[in-house]
Amino acid sequence: MNKKVLKTLEFNKIIDLLKDEAGSDMGRRLCENLTPSSDYHEIKIMQQNTGDALTRVWQKGSLSFSGLHNIGESLKRLEIGSTLGMGELLDIARCLEIAKEAIAYNAKFEDLKDALSGRFGALMDLPDLRLEINRCILSPEEMADDASSELKRIRRAMKTTNDKVREQLTATMNLSGSMLRDNIVTMRNGRYCLPVKQEYKSTFPGMIHDQSSTGSTFFIEPMAIVQLNNELAELGMKEQEEIEKILASLSALAAPYAEDLQRNVLLLAELDFIFAKAKLSKKMQGSEPLFDQDYIHIKKGRHPLIPKDKVVPIDVTLGKTYDLLIITGPNTGGKTVSLKTVGLLTLMGQSGLHIPAFEGSMLAVFNEVFADIGDEQSIEQSLSTFSAHMVNTVNILNEADENSLVLFDELGAGTDPVEGAA
Repeated sequence: MNKKVLKTLEFNKIIDLLKDEAGSDMGRRLCENLTPSSDYHEIKIMQQNTGDALTRVWQKGSLSFSGLHNIGESLKRLEIGSTLGMGELLDIARCLEIAKEAIAYNAKFEDLKDALSGRFGALMDLPDLRLEINRCILSPEEMADDASSELKRIRRAMKTTNDKVREQLTATMNLSGSMLRDNIVTMRNGRYCLPVKQEYKSTFPGMIHDQSSTGSTFFIEPMAIVQLNNELAELGMKEQEEIEKILASLSALAAPYAEDLQRNVLLLAELDFIFAKAKLSKKMQGSEPLFDQDYIHIKKGRHPLIPKDKVVPIDVTLGKTYDLLIITGPNTGGKTVSLKTVGLLTLMGQSGLHIPAFEGSMLAVFNEVFADIGDEQSIEQSLSTFSAHMVNTVNILNEADENSLVLFDELGAGTDPVEGAA
């Protein structure tokens, strides 16, 4: 389908509405890439998917796909033996949680076999992997103390040493309060320090790590806690080493399931996309168009971008006993909106979307839709409105065939009425 008509008929705004119904970035990307098809069987399959998802939504509500991320790059790294970070492993766990919820959702529909059953049936939960990741990792930046007994031991030692440091610092501040700029503890280069006045830097026992921009304060590590700070630094390195071991262990646990995880995420993104179409249909009070008779018969069709309380429904038949329709009437009588409604509903139907019209509305499958609507004036090509319309009309006539829907809004507009009438 040519891109110009998608813009002219504002199909992009329908895509924006559809994206709002998707729960994940992957689902939204599939919405962005949706374009009308001219393949009858593909259209029927897409419409069947939307219809079956809508039936499920009406019966049991919808599914949440929030938090689903594209884990493809992480899975590639797993396949070559790399270790994943905490955030990447949590993304895998979230994918499995959504899969688990989707499997439970599908179980509510006992013995149901529809177009979506195969996708739901192919999902895998992998509870051992999901539970182990969630047990060990609290957030993308935090590993749980209980992730391993060694990590728990190291962190207990760090807390004990920290307590000793603070006790010693408190004692030092009490004894040397007059030498200090403030009774506060600061960190410099990962070491606990005290802010010492410039005139006492030589008499205060400790190691200088930094000084203030004015030079009036020196940040000194008291000698009494140098050994404790060394112990903390050593424990910090051991903690990081243990975290790396845990991440490597979790990555090794996930690696054998890389293909299953990849299939999961692709299926879930596709389901998110399909359910977005169903939710949009519900919001628009849409219905599945029929494509069996190869002609247009829209019943009480509403332009989907006009508010429901303002839109005027239209009935349109075209292609059954006649294939040319001329709409006349006064200004602001709805002629252009009627043209756009027929065109936009056709694009929606051929994209697998339901249309805001009564049940039983029929659409034809077109290879192309063309539209000459609105002000086509081109300053860059030095074309007047009339000339631009004529260029567009000539192009359409050259490209259109018996499988095209062509929409003209005011032929001959933009010039002298007498000259344009011809």
